Amino acid sequence: MKILTLIARILLGLIFVVFGLNGFLNFLSMGPMPTGLAGQFIGALFLSHYFWVVAALQIAGGALLLTNRFEALALVLLGPVIVNILCYHLFLNHAGALPAIVVTVLWFIVFYGKRQYFSGLFVQRA
Repeated sequence: MKILTLIARILLGLIFVVFGLNGFLNFLSMGPMPTGLAGQFIGALFLSHYFWVVAALQIAGGALLLTNRFEALALVLLGPVIVNILCYHLFLNHAGALPAIVVTVLWFIVFYGKRQYFSGLFVQRA
Protein backbone atom coordinates (compact mmCIF):
# COMPACT_ATOMS: atom_id res chain seq x y z
CA MET A 1 0.00 0.00 0.00
CA LYS A 2 2.91 2.35 0.70
CA ILE A 3 4.21 1.98 -2.84
CA LEU A 4 0.77 2.62 -4.32
CA THR A 5 0.38 5.73 -2.14
CA LEU A 6 3.86 6.94 -3.16
CA ILE A 7 3.12 6.48 -6.86
CA ALA A 8 -0.28 8.18 -6.53
CA ARG A 9 1.25 11.09 -4.57
CA ILE A 10 3.98 11.66 -7.17
CA LEU A 11 1.58 11.37 -10.13
CA LEU A 12 -0.94 13.71 -8.50
CA GLY A 13 1.81 16.19 -7.65
CA LEU A 14 3.19 16.14 -11.19
CA ILE A 15 -0.24 16.54 -12.76
CA PHE A 16 -1.09 19.58 -10.67
CA VAL A 17 2.32 21.24 -10.98
CA VAL A 18 2.34 20.84 -14.77
CA PHE A 19 -1.24 21.99 -15.32
CA GLY A 20 -0.90 24.76 -12.73
CA LEU A 21 2.22 26.08 -14.47
CA ASN A 22 0.36 25.82 -17.77
CA GLY A 23 -2.19 28.26 -16.34
CA PHE A 24 0.54 30.90 -16.19
CA LEU A 25 2.91 29.90 -19.01
CA ASN A 26 0.53 28.37 -21.60
CA PHE A 27 3.01 25.77 -22.88
CA LEU A 28 0.33 23.09 -23.48
CA SER A 29 -2.26 23.55 -26.20
CA MET A 30 -5.69 23.20 -24.62
CA GLY A 31 -7.50 23.04 -27.95
CA PRO A 32 -10.39 25.21 -29.08
CA MET A 33 -12.58 26.98 -26.53
CA PRO A 34 -15.70 24.93 -25.76
CA THR A 35 -19.05 26.31 -26.83
CA GLY A 36 -22.18 26.97 -24.84
CA LEU A 37 -22.27 27.11 -21.07
CA ALA A 38 -18.86 25.44 -20.72
CA GLY A 39 -17.25 28.16 -22.85
CA GLN A 40 -18.98 30.89 -20.89
CA PHE A 41 -17.75 29.35 -17.63
CA ILE A 42 -14.14 29.19 -18.86
CA GLY A 43 -14.44 32.72 -20.22
CA ALA A 44 -15.65 34.00 -16.86
CA LEU A 45 -12.71 32.29 -15.11
CA PHE A 46 -10.24 33.97 -17.46
CA LEU A 47 -11.84 37.43 -17.50
CA SER A 48 -12.11 37.58 -13.71
CA HIS A 49 -8.52 36.27 -13.30
CA TYR A 50 -9.96 33.62 -10.98
CA PHE A 51 -8.17 31.06 -13.15
CA TRP A 52 -4.83 32.34 -11.83
CA VAL A 53 -5.92 31.66 -8.25
CA VAL A 54 -6.84 28.11 -9.19
CA ALA A 55 -3.53 27.66 -11.04
CA ALA A 56 -1.60 28.96 -8.01
CA LEU A 57 -3.44 26.53 -5.73
CA GLN A 58 -2.65 23.69 -8.13
CA ILE A 59 1.05 24.57 -8.12
CA ALA A 60 1.15 24.91 -4.32
CA GLY A 61 -0.68 21.63 -3.70
CA GLY A 62 1.31 19.76 -6.34
CA ALA A 63 4.63 21.08 -5.02
CA LEU A 64 3.72 20.05 -1.47
CA LEU A 65 2.93 16.54 -2.69
CA LEU A 66 6.13 16.29 -4.70
CA THR A 67 8.30 17.47 -1.82
CA ASN A 68 6.53 15.08 0.57
CA ARG A 69 5.86 17.94 2.98
CA PHE A 70 2.50 18.88 4.46
CA GLU A 71 0.64 16.26 2.41
CA ALA A 72 -2.54 16.79 4.42
CA LEU A 73 -2.46 20.50 3.58
CA ALA A 74 -1.88 19.65 -0.08
CA LEU A 75 -4.93 17.38 -0.05
CA VAL A 76 -7.01 20.12 1.55
CA LEU A 77 -5.88 22.64 -1.08
CA LEU A 78 -6.44 20.29 -4.01
CA GLY A 79 -9.74 18.77 -2.85
CA PRO A 80 -11.96 21.72 -3.84
CA VAL A 81 -10.05 22.15 -7.11
CA ILE A 82 -10.72 18.49 -7.95
CA VAL A 83 -14.41 18.86 -7.06
CA ASN A 84 -14.67 21.82 -9.44
CA ILE A 85 -12.83 19.94 -12.19
CA LEU A 86 -15.16 16.95 -11.74
CA CYS A 87 -18.29 19.11 -11.73
CA TYR A 88 -17.16 20.97 -14.85
CA HIS A 89 -16.56 17.75 -16.76
CA LEU A 90 -19.64 15.95 -15.51
CA PHE A 91 -22.14 18.80 -15.92
CA LEU A 92 -20.77 21.17 -18.56
CA ASN A 93 -18.24 19.46 -20.84
CA HIS A 94 -18.07 15.67 -20.87
CA ALA A 95 -14.81 15.64 -22.83
CA GLY A 96 -11.99 15.09 -20.38
CA ALA A 97 -14.13 13.42 -17.75
CA LEU A 98 -11.91 10.32 -17.67
CA PRO A 99 -8.73 12.21 -16.64
CA ALA A 100 -10.80 14.04 -14.01
CA ILE A 101 -11.94 10.71 -12.59
CA VAL A 102 -8.36 9.39 -12.63
CA VAL A 103 -7.18 12.46 -10.67
CA THR A 104 -10.01 11.90 -8.19
CA VAL A 105 -9.00 8.27 -7.69
CA LEU A 106 -5.36 9.31 -7.18
CA TRP A 107 -6.48 11.90 -4.62
CA PHE A 108 -8.46 9.27 -2.69
CA ILE A 109 -5.48 6.88 -2.71
CA VAL A 110 -3.24 9.56 -1.19
CA PHE A 111 -6.05 10.55 1.20
CA TYR A 112 -6.39 6.94 2.34
CA GLY A 113 -2.66 6.84 3.08
CA LYS A 114 -2.96 10.01 5.20
CA ARG A 115 -6.38 9.27 6.71
CA GLN A 116 -5.05 9.43 10.29
CA TYR A 117 -4.54 13.19 9.86
CA PHE A 118 -8.21 13.60 8.97
CA SER A 119 -9.68 11.29 11.61
CA GLY A 120 -10.92 14.19 13.75
CA LEU A 121 -13.19 15.32 10.92
CA PHE A 122 -15.20 12.11 11.07
CA VAL A 123 -15.93 12.10 14.81
CA GLN A 124 -19.46 12.96 15.83
CA ARG A 125 -19.54 15.52 18.61
CA ALA A 126 -22.33 15.63 21.17
